Amino acid sequence: MKRAIVAPPSLAPAALSELKAWLGITTGRDDAELTALLMAALDLCEGFTGTMPLQAGCEEVLAAAGDWQTLGTRPIQAMTGAARIALTGQRTALLPGDYEFDIGADGNGRFRLKVPVAETRIAVTFTAGLAATWSALPDPLRHGIMRLAAHEHRQRDAQNTSQRLAPPAAVAALWRPWRSMRLA
Repeated sequence: MKRAIVAPPSLAPAALSELKAWLGITTGRDDAELTALLMAALDLCEGFTGTMPLQAGCEEVLAAAGDWQTLGTRPIQAMTGAARIALTGQRTALLPGDYEFDIGADGNGRFRLKVPVAETRIAVTFTAGLAATWSALPDPLRHGIMRLAAHEHRQRDAQNTSQRLAPPAAVAALWRPWRSMRLA
């Protein structure tokens, strides 16, 4: 299963303003770096919690099979389509009657083909994420993302990188209640 972000989450100016206020930065000189740190913190939050924080347009490539397959991203908000992928990479949209999808109450998305196809791979497109906007994110997730980005900004010149392998304990404590585990 391979996921690609086809429409990245929108980091409103509020996210950057909140981070700059936390760091005490009043100029726009570091805005690009700070925005990149916020995006990286969003990714780390998803990796830690198993939940995509901000809504984004995504695509996962699955095996072309008639069995139900669970998408790796959660929570799924909407599934928007599916396409067959030829060996050449060319994509052909599937008709809505050719496949089924299901979104569970827990945000897990499942997909299956209803008709056999000659191709071996299917691209499933969907929207996933817990909140549509930065301000709609639950406070512990939002604050943890901001603290992690601020921590990385402050540590950017540190020589000892071994202490930067895991999120700071305060961030982990904020995110831990949101962590979901999956049995493989």
